[in-house]
Amino acid sequence: MASRDPVADLRRIAFLLEAAHEATFRVKAFRSAANALGALDADEVRQRAENGTLGDLKGVGDVTARCVAESLAGEEPVYLRRLLATEQDDLPVTAVNLRNALRGDCHSHSDWSDGGSPIEEMALAAVEVGHEYLVLTDHSPRLKVARGLTPARLRRQLDHLEKLNAQLPEGFRMLTGIEVDINPDGSLDQEDELLARLDVVVGSVHSELRADEAAMTRRMLKAIANPHLDILGHCTGRRLPTKNNDRAHARTSSRPPSDFDAKRVFAAAAEHGKAVEINCRPDRLDPPKRLLRLAVEAGCLFAIDTDAHAPGQLDWQRYGCERAALCGVPADRVVNTWSADELIEWTGAR
Repeated sequence: MASRDPVADLRRIAFLLEAAHEATFRVKAFRSAANALGALDADEVRQRAENGTLGDLKGVGDVTARCVAESLAGEEPVYLRRLLATEQDDLPVTAVNLRNALRGDCHSHSDWSDGGSPIEEMALAAVEVGHEYLVLTDHSPRLKVARGLTPARLRRQLDHLEKLNAQLPEGFRMLTGIEVDINPDGSLDQEDELLARLDVVVGSVHSELRADEAAMTRRMLKAIANPHLDILGHCTGRRLPTKNNDRAHARTSSRPPSDFDAKRVFAAAAEHGKAVEINCRPDRLDPPKRLLRLAVEAGCLFAIDTDAHAPGQLDWQRYGCERAALCGVPADRVVNTWSADELIEWTGAR
């Protein structure tokens, strides 16, 4: 029986664990093992498996070594088989159809900012999910707690992405972007020249979330009128408790949604041709369904985004698709059902 690719199997296990909200230490165990074996040639991996020395490698433990041995024997690792058997996708048909129509994700983070993985890992995970593109939207300078990118660091990232795209699988590309802070006065937290260079600009409020309704409405309306902003990110800023199996990263506290005049904000978004993000993170699910229905009635465009900070989280689009289908979001008004060229043509029109 022909052997399987043990590194690919280990990465797949890590991806499925992450998507299922499993403990971070389990995810890291499989991803560390994949990285350790990926640095070796295939003959050495096979030789170590045969003589039982895989466990001598830093990052490889008993469980991951057993998975490698099973892969090399041409068998689907038992650990992977169990994960695949328990993977559930019980979405309604309308949500499944919407999910299948998505061609990319417009909001993701890497370890250049507050994400946990290199850009390359995020890109390859997006390929595995079936995307044609992934927009990298690391944070802007104001959000220091998230290692927001200064103009100089963002320029370096753009150079890095240009080189990376030449190495990625055919038919897939990383698009340039940013999750730019909407400042209290409604301005955007990055140089205009840089914002103009980016393929997609997601604008989000991350500070003074308890401002009064009038102040928050003014802030959001000014940002929406800015020609550089394309997508209004997680518009209410709410945070929800989560049931993450990883106690270190589970969210037990919550944050209420910000107060703003949703009818005026969504009307402005529709008027200016900006998209409202349907944020898929289980601890956000933003906007709430009541506001999502208002945005549909206002005629808004939408972007169903994971706001992923790790590779497995790119599979979270199912949560946004379920809410979008429930609230009557038409697929033709979801900008990431468009091709990369169509998306860039839309953002570039301003």
